[in-house]
Amino acid sequence: MLITHDTRCALDAVCALVNSATESGGPDGLADVSGLDSFVRTHSISDVGQLTEDDLAAVRAVRSRFAEVFAAAEARDAARVINDLVASAGTTPRLTDHDGYDWHVHYFAPGASVADHLAADGGMALAFFIVAGEQERLRRCEAPDCQHAFVDLSRNRSRRYCDSRTCGNRLHVAAYRARRKEAAAG
Repeated sequence: MLITHDTRCALDAVCALVNSATESGGPDGLADVSGLDSFVRTHSISDVGQLTEDDLAAVRAVRSRFAEVFAAAEARDAARVINDLVASAGTTPRLTDHDGYDWHVHYFAPGASVADHLAADGGMALAFFIVAGEQERLRRCEAPDCQHAFVDLSRNRSRRYCDSRTCGNRLHVAAYRARRKEAAAG
């Protein structure tokens, strides 16, 4: 599956947004407007003006809808949520080249709120996976104490952890130590 740079950026932002919720095991990454501002800067979200409490509430609502997509058991359920997100954002696809990036598509309307920006671009990025029959690539980490959202872009769809260096390695080391302990006891 070909993933363009702008689609990858949108997917990264969607996953980071979903993972910013307290349900992901840490403090709310969008606890206040400064947290939203940090998120916007970290993910280089363009065309965003002064952020407000209304923006924060709207982005939190988009975040919960994206979480529904990752939780959807069926493509039809994920498609319904994505369609609602994209429609509510007033999607206006347009070609653009900015900030040193070559031509790419923005799905949000010029002057859109940050929530509509995320809903449109992120919704369309997720839609590509539904269209390609690749919904199973929209996953949650299998580490019992994590559950972060991620997109499995591995060739054989085998990724199980949000980060193999942290969650995956931690579980592999724990299993290794348990086997060594068992072998020493036996």
